[in-house]
Amino acid sequence: MKHEDSSWSCYQLSLYQHPTSRVGVCKQEILQKKNAVLVDGVILNGPIMDSKAGEKLVEEACKIIMEEVVQKADDVTEKVCEWQAPEKLKQILDLEMRDTGESHQKILQLCRDVIKYSVKTNHPRFFNQLYAGIDYYSLVARFITEALNPSVYTYEVSPVFLLVEEAVIKKMIEFIGWEEGDGIFNPGGSVSNMYAMNLARYKFCPEIKEKGLSGLPRLVLFASEECHYSMKKAASFLGIGTENVYFIKTDERGKMIPEELEKQVQRARKEGSAPFLVCATAGTTVLGAFDPLDKIADICEKHGLWLHVDASWGGSALISRKHRRLLHGIHRADSVAWNPHKMLLAGIQCCALLVKDNSGLLKKCYSAEAAYLFQQDKFYDVSYDTGDKSIQCSRRPDAFKFWLMWKALGTTGLEERVNRALALARYLVEEIKKREGFQLILEPEYANVCFWYIPPSLRKMEDGPEFWQKLHQVAPIIKERMMKKGSMMLGYQPHWGKVNFFRQVVISPQVSREDMDFLLDEIELLAKDL
Repeated sequence: MKHEDSSWSCYQLSLYQHPTSRVGVCKQEILQKKNAVLVDGVILNGPIMDSKAGEKLVEEACKIIMEEVVQKADDVTEKVCEWQAPEKLKQILDLEMRDTGESHQKILQLCRDVIKYSVKTNHPRFFNQLYAGIDYYSLVARFITEALNPSVYTYEVSPVFLLVEEAVIKKMIEFIGWEEGDGIFNPGGSVSNMYAMNLARYKFCPEIKEKGLSGLPRLVLFASEECHYSMKKAASFLGIGTENVYFIKTDERGKMIPEELEKQVQRARKEGSAPFLVCATAGTTVLGAFDPLDKIADICEKHGLWLHVDASWGGSALISRKHRRLLHGIHRADSVAWNPHKMLLAGIQCCALLVKDNSGLLKKCYSAEAAYLFQQDKFYDVSYDTGDKSIQCSRRPDAFKFWLMWKALGTTGLEERVNRALALARYLVEEIKKREGFQLILEPEYANVCFWYIPPSLRKMEDGPEFWQKLHQVAPIIKERMMKKGSMMLGYQPHWGKVNFFRQVVISPQVSREDMDFLLDEIELLAKDL
């Protein structure tokens, strides 16, 4: 019901403008005209929010989003970032929160400033992370879920989004190659990896859920030297201990060496430890390497170990008939982490943990049976109340944006994105080989293209400590210059004894061959005086 009475409008207006005397006058009018109910001096009649003003704010803010974000998403003449030093940016944004609220016009200006000084990750020349670009269907889905503000734990409060999540998980399980399974969407691949580690431990010793760590043998898990750092964090968080993560040597391409895994499993057993988990990686963060899953699965079966595959980055290759061979053997895994927000552009965050077990292991491991949420005498099928499979209570409907995008594009459209990204990566590799001063780290098998740029002043230097020391300084200088110019963003890092090199990642369907050429031209331009 809308409250149109002038005295209510007067009170609402006072809340937005905060003139002390007017508040008192309005309160007096309400007390006289509306027989207002007061509790502790607070008027309880009617709403205290001005819906009309709020609707106008949302309308104007959406216009700003359309003009400054969506319509400029594929414009290469726009800057990728508007660099400002932290102290300067603090002043520009006016971060202080005060006793009295700001006007709507000030709020709208803040919205414009936030957009202006944020990194445009949807820009065709944002190559900095393992996510990029804009998908319009996913964006619409996010607008819907932000407006509805649901939480996905019970069917009664989130009927649509629970059914959507179930459908998406079922489809993802099919692409892994399992006949059945279970799963849940989580806030990040790191959380999915932690879930898997805890689930594997629970499977190994179910009593840990109630009795804790005391009395357990020393548990040991195995992961490659190239695994994501979340493995160490999960081991620390779960009380396993980082010293009990045995890192397995990798070959020159960054793939786990199965023979080394076998040696480490045997070593752990000889030490009296209890091995319980192997974490393989399908698409490492820096080099984009895929571990040999079939051979690793053989070892896991031999020793009775849970096999988890962190396919957060590389899992989307399963969508491509041409490139799914990269994950050959993934159907033998016990659990898989897969992030559609990366290669498939489902929007951060969109991350699933998929589990081969369909006997309710996830729920047995994580349930707390909160009686105020998961009543067993509800009037509908309570098997749809899936929230007890999660360590979270409130949980976002992240599967919805992937579902809406998949509905719009179809599997064929998603496959085209994967194939095009990897084709562009191959084009860039061939261009790097043609250009003086550019040197590949290795031939990529995925979308990670790693290379050095050797400026003219270093090209005739002898290979030695001084050369590598100087080359180590090149990438950070180029990165600083590109960010202050705003022309593009490209990541760099040292890695396993190699000095700083660039890691270019192709993801966005907005990226073109011209952008690949620009990337190389821009590096040459920014480094011409080095």
